[in-house]
Amino acid sequence: MPVSGHFLGRKSIRWGIIGCGDVTEVKSGPGFRKADRSELVAVMRRTGALAEDYARRHGVPRWYDSAEALIADPGVDAVYVATPPNSHCDYALAVAAAGKPALVEKPMARNASECDRMVGAFARAGLPLFVAYYYRSLPCYVRVAELLRDGAVGTVTGVSYRMAEPHHRRGRPWRVDVATAGSGHFLDVGSHALDLLDHLLGPLADVAGGAANLASDYEAEDTVALTFRAPSGALGSMIWNFASAVHDDMMQIVGTEGEISFPMYTQRPLMLRTEAGTREIHVPFPEHVAQPFIQSAVDDLLGLGSCPSTGESARRTSRVMDQVLDAYYGGREDGFWARPETWPGRRRV
Repeated sequence: MPVSGHFLGRKSIRWGIIGCGDVTEVKSGPGFRKADRSELVAVMRRTGALAEDYARRHGVPRWYDSAEALIADPGVDAVYVATPPNSHCDYALAVAAAGKPALVEKPMARNASECDRMVGAFARAGLPLFVAYYYRSLPCYVRVAELLRDGAVGTVTGVSYRMAEPHHRRGRPWRVDVATAGSGHFLDVGSHALDLLDHLLGPLADVAGGAANLASDYEAEDTVALTFRAPSGALGSMIWNFASAVHDDMMQIVGTEGEISFPMYTQRPLMLRTEAGTREIHVPFPEHVAQPFIQSAVDDLLGLGSCPSTGESARRTSRVMDQVLDAYYGGREDGFWARPETWPGRRRV
């Protein structure tokens, strides 16, 4: 993967955050301060008092209640967009217009069409665009990549993933408001697993599947199932059930010589099964799970390394999700969130 080196010769990258909400408290925000050669110099939230409170608690020099003001701050080199998906595209376009690199939270946008606009804007400006699929940089999944590369399971012949959660019992957070999130929980939660497979196996092809709302009191889908073919030819199947009575979360990558299995969202050992037996591999999550990924973005901007998740790779994940959700929403290329009465799969509530 090419290195941008956009700030080649600089000693550090000065970051600003748009949207310093819950996601930035532990997962990502501290990583911008703790990564090597990285500084967090400004934060923004629409409620100024909350932005000021965040800045005070995290030792950030400046705060704003205007995204435009933060983007225009001459002391901000690069911008992290940590808002819900409905504002990712507009904020990213504004950052590109200001001549600055961006790191956008996942999912990249509400649909692949918005991703196309973002990728195009940064390409025309000659600027890096990163997307926070931080699982690509987590040490435990780096270890999975190493095992696959070293042939620990032989040739990969199959993949399966199942997630089940009782989200149908938990009300209506913004993550199931389609105008805000782009779908139900699938875009927020499912995108990580799909993007990790894109990273581990290569771009997914022959994607087919569907979605339904079977038990939830909102209009978005609550179950999604899909099949795909990996570049190696291996076939895969995945299902997300957000209307389940039980919790489940397990990825299995099967090969001619063994199998690697691991959960996506809990800290349990990787399991490597071969004819020699079963081996547990313990690779704990770091305190701030996004910090290794943030370090890769900083290194990329300074010409010291490469970031594994870019606008181009994240757009592939959004396209896969659009393919699977297309029939439910009666098309995903337009602003489908504004026409819920036309969704063939819509649950009337």
